[in-house]
Amino acid sequence: MVQINSEETKKLIADLVSIPSPSGNTNEVISFVEKFLKELQIDTYRNRKGGLIATIVGQDTKKHRMLTAHVDTLGAMVKEVKANGRLKIDLIGGFRYNSIEGEYCQIETQNGKKYTGTILMHQTSVHVYKEAGKLERNQDNMEIRIDEKVRTAEEVRALGIEVGDFVSFDPRVELTPSGYIKSRHLDDKASVGILLQLIKQIKNEGITLPYTTHFLISNNEEIGYGGNSNITPETIEYLAVDMGAMGDGQSTDEYTVSICVKDSSGPYHYELRKHLVRIAEENKIGYKLDIYPFYGSDASAAIRSGHDIVHGLIGPGIDSSHAFERTHVSSIENTAKLLYYYVQSNLVI
Repeated sequence: MVQINSEETKKLIADLVSIPSPSGNTNEVISFVEKFLKELQIDTYRNRKGGLIATIVGQDTKKHRMLTAHVDTLGAMVKEVKANGRLKIDLIGGFRYNSIEGEYCQIETQNGKKYTGTILMHQTSVHVYKEAGKLERNQDNMEIRIDEKVRTAEEVRALGIEVGDFVSFDPRVELTPSGYIKSRHLDDKASVGILLQLIKQIKNEGITLPYTTHFLISNNEEIGYGGNSNITPETIEYLAVDMGAMGDGQSTDEYTVSICVKDSSGPYHYELRKHLVRIAEENKIGYKLDIYPFYGSDASAAIRSGHDIVHGLIGPGIDSSHAFERTHVSSIENTAKLLYYYVQSNLVI
């Protein structure tokens, strides 16, 4: 049975989630990944969208695989500099305002200056607003309180803050003694960390892959088009490594690898799904099959773009996705093991 360096993977995930990278502003985290792979002497290049592609040449160079995970996260943008010195925001990605109420955040100006703040209801104080608990959490009622002495729009603009500035959320990452990883942005930086560790393991163990394999670190998945391009004509299998969603009626948990059979785009490739299950069962890897009704991945984006590929989706189980996320190291390990054996397996067609 393959050995997974869980401690190193957890630290890498913690480093990744600590780098602000809302969709549209991902250069810093892409540079971090680029540096990590450069130190392993892995060939990489950036596409025009700002994503990163790493390639490991395999025995068969006429048939390719592609694996993808994304570094872009949920976030926001300054929508309006309000007369009271607060900021109205517009959301980046699919989540709800209630999931960021009370969250610490960072505003990055166009010239690179960074300011901290807190996302609050305008009517937060229960000593002033009788209906504070009943009001809707929406764009009109929520705002950023900037940690600077500003009381007017003019004072805010004097700091360099303007409409269109990116807002990122404090991840509040924590690694618990019981093996949990608690943090925002585990979607999908947990899987990015797993893929980077997989590449490192392939390199360190001197593994020759059966097929040339590309690793796309995409940077626009949360807005729907991170992995729909830069797929070589030779690519036959395309596996998105993202997250398994948990909730009522779902089988995914925080301790196994989730293999998606269907999401909002429809069923994933049946033969690839069965292949992944066989690998898991043959190697005693804990897994769950699941359907995600309100979910789309880079693999489904690639299919929608017209690519003739075999597509699949797996990932660690993440509790409270797009909000207060958590997973367990055992889910990270099971995902890593499945990927380790998968990249060394035969294609399904």
